[in-house]
Amino acid sequence: MALVIYWYDIVCFGIVAASLGVSFWVVWRRELASKCDDNIIYQSLLVARPDITDRTVVAAMPGNHVGSSQLWTSCWKQVHPGWLLATRSISFLVMAGLLWRDIVEWDATIFIYYTEGLASRSGEFRYLLLNSHLKWSTLKTRTSSGGILYASMSSTSEGVGYWLRWQVPVCALAIICPCLLSFHVIKKAKTEPLYIHDLWKSRWRCLNPLWLLFYRFFALLCLSPMLYRIVELDGAFAFYFYTQWTFMLIMIYFALGTVMSAYGCWVSFKHPAVSEHGEKSVFLKRDVEEDGTATSITYKEKKSEGTVKLGIHCAEEAIRERAGFWGYLMQIIYQTCAGAVILTDIIFWCVIVPFLSNSHLGLNALMGCMHSLNAVFLLIDTALNSLPFPWFRLAYFVQWSCLYVIFQWVIHACGFTWWPYPFLELNTPWAPLWYFAMAAIHIPCYGIYALICKAKKSFFPRLFPRAFVRSY
Repeated sequence: MALVIYWYDIVCFGIVAASLGVSFWVVWRRELASKCDDNIIYQSLLVARPDITDRTVVAAMPGNHVGSSQLWTSCWKQVHPGWLLATRSISFLVMAGLLWRDIVEWDATIFIYYTEGLASRSGEFRYLLLNSHLKWSTLKTRTSSGGILYASMSSTSEGVGYWLRWQVPVCALAIICPCLLSFHVIKKAKTEPLYIHDLWKSRWRCLNPLWLLFYRFFALLCLSPMLYRIVELDGAFAFYFYTQWTFMLIMIYFALGTVMSAYGCWVSFKHPAVSEHGEKSVFLKRDVEEDGTATSITYKEKKSEGTVKLGIHCAEEAIRERAGFWGYLMQIIYQTCAGAVILTDIIFWCVIVPFLSNSHLGLNALMGCMHSLNAVFLLIDTALNSLPFPWFRLAYFVQWSCLYVIFQWVIHACGFTWWPYPFLELNTPWAPLWYFAMAAIHIPCYGIYALICKAKKSFFPRLFPRAFVRSY
């Protein structure tokens, strides 16, 4: 086949070449060696600026200068760089997942398009939409026996009209307001510091930290097969439900707890003299022996008392090391799981089983275990651990649920038409009432678990005064 070139092809080639040449010239002029009035080269793509601490030099930088700190800080004053990191990480994972899905479906030929995912021509765009619709025209749902049911969806997607209903902005308000309020509470909350020994020591006086390590590892081993079984049955579709979100979060808590308990056991065996119940006696014995040779009893008693107090204080400061990032993450996950477990089990046993058991969600051995053992294992851990339970971390529980609802809204905007829970439907006049009720129910669900923790601190010291250590 001969190569045929028309006159307009030459014009197009000329336009492309001119554009390329101009762009290279702009890069060369603006990025290579731009200078300020004092001949100081500033940092650019091609020339790196040396570290300069002089403010007058920094002030001489041009307005379009991009410093290294601008790459990871936010323009919002009180936004921590960690939030920007999390946003970019989530965006990367989501985009990578979408790209991977298209590569698996269309192989490497997908990269012939300039904008991957949207075809450049209208005919190809309609073809992609048709294939996308055919692919999602069946939706996997669990039957009451734990198998898989393919439920047929409507021939057309919900469309833009579904999201223009009056219920949508009202329900969105029921999501946005609690989410913003929870951010404000987290920002303004003041609580007692979390110490690292609270992560792995028990309130029971004679209970070795090894027992808490063994229990947490045992709980992780018991929960893992259940999640594996549900994922084996339904695949990634299992995480379409709030139950699996909460179940996975509980497993993450027990995994972190196992690691923290292992670290605590290592510290306990490495420094046996430094223990929660033995530090006072060790320092008391050492300081009294040092001052035991005194000739003046009254004077030495006072001096020994002051030395003993100082020794006890130093011991407590040495032992009460502040928890770091992973410690606070474990505490946040623990309290989020506490509210989510109560919410999940109440909704399942009080709403879904009595009224929706003949629908897509039903009661079977696997579902019954998942909605009961999650609370049992967490309650036993609560009875054993030393973790505090401040009220303000209700905000993390609210954010967790808001994240799930936002996830549901996003995937429904992308083509899904079946809601996992009927009270999330937006096409009924009762939708705003359901959404506000679900937002309000987070308070009693979290409050129930907070009362359980308070009862532990109140009743256990009375029932077991010599075995349980009261927290102050």
